[in-house]
Amino acid sequence: MDRWQAMRVFVKVAETKGFAEAARHLHMSPPAVTRAVAALEETIGARLLTRTTRSVTLTDAGARFFEDCTRILADLAEAEASAAGSFAKPSGVLTITAPVIFGHRYILPIIMDYLAEHPQVSVRTLFVDRMVNIVDEGVDLAVRIGNLSNSGFSALRVGAVRRVICGAPGYFEKNGVPAAPADLANHSVIATTSAWASSEWRFGQNDKTIVHVYPRLFCNTNDAALQAAIAGFGLTRVLSYQVAPSLESGELQTVLSAYEEAPLPIHLVHPEGRQAPAKVRTFIDFAAERLRADRLIN
Repeated sequence: MDRWQAMRVFVKVAETKGFAEAARHLHMSPPAVTRAVAALEETIGARLLTRTTRSVTLTDAGARFFEDCTRILADLAEAEASAAGSFAKPSGVLTITAPVIFGHRYILPIIMDYLAEHPQVSVRTLFVDRMVNIVDEGVDLAVRIGNLSNSGFSALRVGAVRRVICGAPGYFEKNGVPAAPADLANHSVIATTSAWASSEWRFGQNDKTIVHVYPRLFCNTNDAALQAAIAGFGLTRVLSYQVAPSLESGELQTVLSAYEEAPLPIHLVHPEGRQAPAKVRTFIDFAAERLRADRLIN
């Protein structure tokens, strides 16, 4: 009998407190159970069970070994389930949430390519600029930008972005370029009412510099704030991936780069851990490779 099976037999004897009862649960003969435990004790070199005509109890060594066996067998079962899930055929509806612009620009193309390879999977997107409750809203996978709270969910880091301040070249020609965060008091500010909205703009790797801004325009979406900035109305603060196309086209340029906060991590978050169904595990593998290869978010 192999070592894993002997450990399973030992654990069942300890749980049921009897060789005959363990044999019944394991569909083995009582003598086979007795031989398995005896062989395990001989291999280890210690008595694991105290046997009497009325009961079977654990010795001190047996109690410690029982705890270790229980943990090891649980890890083995989880690994087997994980491997089975990895190779099972993905199917069913996969619900994915992400911030609006990130979802449109990065996640949607990945979803379409993934669906082309997995015809038995359907995807429902929830692209919103708010913190979605994964469990309550039936979400399988969430893209989270920012430092994570201790939720107990599984998370895989796939990149990072920066929070940047930007404006149009024409605006800077008329109003000058701020040289330090305090100079923002002399500029027209465009703010958003999204999850990142705040009248306190923090600067520096340790967030030690705080500047209170007084926006003249509030926009409920980052797209609207960017359009107002492109039109030359003022400066806005967004995430680097949101403004990347406008920076490449020259419509906008960033300022105060030397005062930026520490980068914000991007994670793929899901609640099932290693027991996640095939549709979740395969999409995470597929998306992580693509996202990590994107130079704009790494």
